[in-house]
Amino acid sequence: MKDINIAWARELARKTLQDALPRRWEHSLGVGRRAEQLAPILGKDAELLAMSAYLHDIGYAPDLVDVGFHPIDGARYLRDVHGADELLCKLVAHHTCAEIEAGDRGLLDILESEFPKRRTDLVQALTYCDMTTSPDGVPVEAVDRLAEIRQRYGPDDLVTATIAKATPCIMSAVRAVELRMVSADVRPGFTAEVVADAQPHRTIHRIALGLVPAYPAHLA
Repeated sequence: MKDINIAWARELARKTLQDALPRRWEHSLGVGRRAEQLAPILGKDAELLAMSAYLHDIGYAPDLVDVGFHPIDGARYLRDVHGADELLCKLVAHHTCAEIEAGDRGLLDILESEFPKRRTDLVQALTYCDMTTSPDGVPVEAVDRLAEIRQRYGPDDLVTATIAKATPCIMSAVRAVELRMVSADVRPGFTAEVVADAQPHRTIHRIALGLVPAYPAHLA
């Protein structure tokens, strides 16, 4: 089997996304970097989490679309084409409370049968990285990320309805990881306020807020 590591995952994500979906690549790059910052709380799982972070959105690539739901399409591609580790595929398949949208799309049976959920702690860590990274790869607060998604897709899109259902799941994952970071005094980097532009493919990052404190305000 090929040497599957962080460098491999980052390069595969780049090849898959950079030309076809450059903004999605910038996001994935930011999510991967966010994940690498969590190494102090992940121990031996740090590399696996970072790989899943770089690869979590490859299922959006036009050449990989199969069922039309990117967590499943990305996980299938990793499994069937690259023979990737089973747990890596499952993390990609379940990132950011994917089971909720899979249910809305009538794909939950496929998700659960092909990629049964494992390692909730790592799924939460991947969700944290995804939901604290803007579409342009900049670290943000999860509440701002959720608001940007709702504004970008609009009130009538399935994604908007799904994100509303998934918000408690997402915020629970974010808080669980933040608590682990507080205990370890890990500071994950810079955050910014994200405001969706009127043009759905752009986001304006208005205010750089500096280092995330060791004790986030909502945990105080």
